[in-house]
Amino acid sequence: MRRFLPFLDWLPRYNKTLFGKDLVAGITVGIILIPQGMAYAMIAGLPPVYGLYASLFPILTYAFLGTSRQVAVGPVAMDSLLVAAGLGTLAISGVQNYILMALFLSFMVGAFQLIFGFLRMGFLVNFMSKPVISGFTSAAAVIIIFSQLKHLLGADIMNSNKFHELVINAFRHLSETNIYDFSIGIIGILIIASFKKWFDRFPAILLVVVLSTLVVYFFNLEAFDVQVVGEVPAGLPSFNIHSFSMERVRDIWPIALTLAFVGYLETISIGRAFEEKNKVETIDPNQELIALGASNMVGSFFQSYSVTASFSRSAINYEAGAKSTVASVISVVMVALTLLFLTPLFYNLPKAALASIIMVSVFGLIDISYPKKLWYQSRDEFMVLLLTFLITLGVGIVEGILIGVLLSLLLMVYRTSKPHFAVLGNIKGSDYYKNISRFGDEAEVRPDLLIVRFDSQLYFGNSGYFKSELFKFINVKGRSLKAVILNAEAINYIDASASAVLINVIEEIHNRNIEFYIAGATGPIRDIIFKSGIINSLHKEYLFVRIKEAVAYHDDPNTIPSLREKVAYQNQSN
Repeated sequence: MRRFLPFLDWLPRYNKTLFGKDLVAGITVGIILIPQGMAYAMIAGLPPVYGLYASLFPILTYAFLGTSRQVAVGPVAMDSLLVAAGLGTLAISGVQNYILMALFLSFMVGAFQLIFGFLRMGFLVNFMSKPVISGFTSAAAVIIIFSQLKHLLGADIMNSNKFHELVINAFRHLSETNIYDFSIGIIGILIIASFKKWFDRFPAILLVVVLSTLVVYFFNLEAFDVQVVGEVPAGLPSFNIHSFSMERVRDIWPIALTLAFVGYLETISIGRAFEEKNKVETIDPNQELIALGASNMVGSFFQSYSVTASFSRSAINYEAGAKSTVASVISVVMVALTLLFLTPLFYNLPKAALASIIMVSVFGLIDISYPKKLWYQSRDEFMVLLLTFLITLGVGIVEGILIGVLLSLLLMVYRTSKPHFAVLGNIKGSDYYKNISRFGDEAEVRPDLLIVRFDSQLYFGNSGYFKSELFKFINVKGRSLKAVILNAEAINYIDASASAVLINVIEEIHNRNIEFYIAGATGPIRDIIFKSGIINSLHKEYLFVRIKEAVAYHDDPNTIPSLREKVAYQNQSN
């Protein structure tokens, strides 16, 4: 039971002291969650109250099933933008139909995550490299910021998920700027940014919400066309069953799959960051998929759109001293009380204030330092980051992340197709054999021996490169060459195609009256050597534990250490 209900691990040791810390953290996060949830719902193209609905049952579900004790789940800017981007491509007529599709999308996201969790496919997130994540996140943050110009300016600006269209639309309607909306938004940005810099523990977001609402109310700014949230429905969300159809599933499964991976990635990244700070490992990747999947599926029946872990609220939760997911439950109680009794207070909340909250919140997601680091460290990964950033900005949100993942996979395939291949020499006065291009005169190279190291798995994608490069080295040696030693320490796998190529290579080398030895092969590689038939061409006595033994055998075939008999010849069949 503890595997599927992680709270059973810490609940027996829970006490009043821990509850006191969770209470403070829960209230602190709740204060931020209420206005943030409403603001992020606007990004998703939903009425603000749906941000509050998304802050109830999904968070409660994660509190029972999640393996991180500090992660704060709920509506976030990134997922909200993906919801808007995905649904924006569909021909949906009417606000109510849009809402129903958003709720069904949440169900689909949860279904994918739950299935992946039960199939223990948490490893799939590893295919999203850091350059792709950084480029996508930064671009999405820029799009989110510019998408809020319509609320900041108080103008009727057509929304878009492409950066250039947002800029063009904003310039076209610049003359329609409402000075009151603009002033509220700018002052909100300055207040939040200032408090974040000098008084970061103070809930500046709450201050902006309260002040802007009071200003609109007392000065009757709604009469001056200031856009306000308006009437927020009171009461908790009702339970609704989704109406399923294959057409709906066919329309939204690609965006649901993208959201499932992005949401999971955010949660795992945040959870592992807190593990490093706490020096305690609690995160179970597959259980996190189950927890997120259940949260999204349960939430969708209670009018919640898709949720995941929040960077900002998780950090606040941690710094406020949260010790368990009880803190999240307390935040849920605050949201529920707000929906039951306080919704009339939000009528005069200006959308420009919510826009200022969004802009400051996501600005921190724009990462400049990491691209700079990549520029000096790895230009090819920098190009992956840059292309992901530009495609996300100019083509689309979903396209950006999918093409980014594809580019990173192509880069990985390219690198493994032409891995590092080094000629080794004996370091004078030692038993070490190192790359002669790095150690120069310190490495002694014998004319009758070619010692090479292949730093990758040997598979169909690089077996041709292995063969061509090896024979280049052999041809450089000329007629004085008597033996080739392959250091296989870095080879962790040999597939069927590469096995056939290696057999062919060994036979060609033997036809030139040159011996071929393998040294340093690990147990799994020795198993492959025996099972694939490579050993039939290589000969059993030409398999060595260390390079120096292969060299000694070449110089004197009668030198066969007893340890080599036990280790080098060992395989699964004997």
